[in-house]
Amino acid sequence: MIDELNTKTQPISKEQVWSAWKRVKKGGKGMGIDHVSAEMISQNPRKYLYPLWNRLASGSYFPPAVKQVPIPKGEGKERMLGIPTIIDRVAQEVIRAELERVVEPIFHSSSFGYRPGKSAHDAVEQCAKNCWQRWYVVDLDIKGFFDNIDHEQMMCMLRKHTSQKHILLYSERWLKAPTVKQNGELQARDKGTPQGGVISPLFANIYLHEAFDQWIADTQPLIVFERYADDIVIHTRSIEQSNFILDKLKLRLQKYSLEVHPQKTRIVYCYRTARFHKENKQIPTSFDFLGFTFKPRLCAKSNGEKFWGFRPAISKKSEKRINDEFKRLAIHKWSGTDLHKLANFLSSKLRGWLYYYGKFRISEMHRVFRLLNIRLAKWARNRYKLKTYSKSYGWLKRIMKFYPNTFVHWSYGFTG
Repeated sequence: MIDELNTKTQPISKEQVWSAWKRVKKGGKGMGIDHVSAEMISQNPRKYLYPLWNRLASGSYFPPAVKQVPIPKGEGKERMLGIPTIIDRVAQEVIRAELERVVEPIFHSSSFGYRPGKSAHDAVEQCAKNCWQRWYVVDLDIKGFFDNIDHEQMMCMLRKHTSQKHILLYSERWLKAPTVKQNGELQARDKGTPQGGVISPLFANIYLHEAFDQWIADTQPLIVFERYADDIVIHTRSIEQSNFILDKLKLRLQKYSLEVHPQKTRIVYCYRTARFHKENKQIPTSFDFLGFTFKPRLCAKSNGEKFWGFRPAISKKSEKRINDEFKRLAIHKWSGTDLHKLANFLSSKLRGWLYYYGKFRISEMHRVFRLLNIRLAKWARNRYKLKTYSKSYGWLKRIMKFYPNTFVHWSYGFTG
């Protein structure tokens, strides 16, 4: 026992590892290169977690390579995620939780991403409020942000916030952990942090806190913004102010090895109605933020009075992602599955989409659910051998009428 204690050079306890494991197992279940699943760890936690604590506490833990996994990004493009092993996610969570307690108090109030007590809905709500008060937006896109974080600058920032050797030691090792490409090739990394790691969002917040948040608060205190990780919206009062901020920002980000995406970064005019449209028609009048499209929309007050506002609702890209998921599932071909089993299978997905995208102008989701109802009618036609689509849709309408809570979206009134 004495020898064991003497080898523990880093102040990491078993309780920290166990608490981190309990948080990690609630998240994504994707396996890394070791093919160890969350279920395997749950069945024998001592086999996996005790050696992890032993190595973390002795300073001998080195993270395994990160598995590269493509995910669809829209418009036929893909984004590469880096999936660490589940054991490595536990290790990252140990350090992330400790580091977060140090840096969380200094973060800007308009930074919303991956922070306790803040959400994407909070960011969208604040964005809508600021769009009402200010007529211009700089819709900022940082080109390949997670892939271009400078390791040396990242470590300098970490040293400003903590002197804990174990945090700095393991943070540097995670930054430098290699990637296993899809073809099995091992690729060294001299910049960036894998988008998919547990600690990567916190690194991103620390990096952009210095590169963007604190800089704009110090140099342009009257400018308001919302940032969710690397998604940034800046609100201004004129086209001239927008161009001024954008020019300054390009120079600022260059100092941190970052680049403004020339095609995706835009200045947007947030007009409420055509009556007050005073800008050049070539200036965009809508933008997307966190899966919502902001644009002029007809709104109603509580007394029924109508007015124009610049409000968010589910974006076309988000609709397409949901419809692509329906295509992938091909539920109209599940003729061997009864209606209730189909409804149970879809319930968690539907609740998630309705909770997130239904927060703002839920009625705008009718296109998504109309297409789902069409697929359900096709399912009924295949299952019950109905001769025409009109007969199958008529059957579905009767089910909607007498059993309106069968599917989650029906209970919200999406029965058209």
